[in-house]
Amino acid sequence: MTNIVLYAATVLIWGSSWLAIKYQLGVVAPEVSLFYRFTIAAAVMLAICALRRRPMRFTPGDHAMMAVQGLFLFSANYLLIYLGTQYLTSGLVAVAFSTVVVMNIFGGALLLKVPIRPRMVLGAVLGLGGVSLVFWPELETFDPARGGGLGLLLVLAGTLSASLGMLTSAGNQKRRLPVIETNAFGMAYGALFLWLFTLIGGSEYNFDPSFIYVGSLVFLAVPASVIAFWTYLTLLGRIGADRAGYATVLFPIIALGLSTLFEGFAWTTPAIGGVVLVLLGNVLALSGSAVIKGASPGT
Repeated sequence: MTNIVLYAATVLIWGSSWLAIKYQLGVVAPEVSLFYRFTIAAAVMLAICALRRRPMRFTPGDHAMMAVQGLFLFSANYLLIYLGTQYLTSGLVAVAFSTVVVMNIFGGALLLKVPIRPRMVLGAVLGLGGVSLVFWPELETFDPARGGGLGLLLVLAGTLSASLGMLTSAGNQKRRLPVIETNAFGMAYGALFLWLFTLIGGSEYNFDPSFIYVGSLVFLAVPASVIAFWTYLTLLGRIGADRAGYATVLFPIIALGLSTLFEGFAWTTPAIGGVVLVLLGNVLALSGSAVIKGASPGT
């Protein structure tokens, strides 16, 4: 599968997941819904590995690194962002989370010794500027005195956790750990961490049998977790965490497209200009034959 296909699939699926997450809120506590999501995703991933007879024996050190990936990428980041979303609008959350592309650039240089590419930095600046323009009305109304400061800190902490999880995955792939098996165990460990959090917090385990809750849960567990994490982390192993991370700048644009259809989002001139900047940044970040042509899957 080419890098362009992996990139497009990741952006389209995760860009759609913002709407699905909205349908998860209400009856069931967010942390419990997250536990359901990653328990289902882990079960599906482990079943796929069993059916395809993938090798599942790993060293204790390998399991430790998969647990770290599960902690940062499949549990802590979601919990922190969900908690922060209580104090911020969805637009502010999208802007804050898009900073993961900057965290990946400098985190990759610090932890994985990946050189900082000026073209990538410029693309990131354009992308973040574009996302900020799109959500400028919400940025103008930001009030740190009404819980906004705490919400922003929580979302940024969740974004940092996501970045550390992505970089851990890149390191695991450098150690020749396969993406599918790593994701399967990582999601299982992530579900375990979420269960421990609900146990400590005394969360109530209930369930919403409505079609919209069950449908969004299945979408988040299978396409948004099983498929999108495989496409994204495979892409990350091929082109690096900095370039792959730019996909997160495009998520809000896809989400806004769906919001236009389902929620009546009204486009403004700054929003249109912001989308143009995001697309220009995308061209800069992903330019280069190695990115376009791709490599062998290795999974």
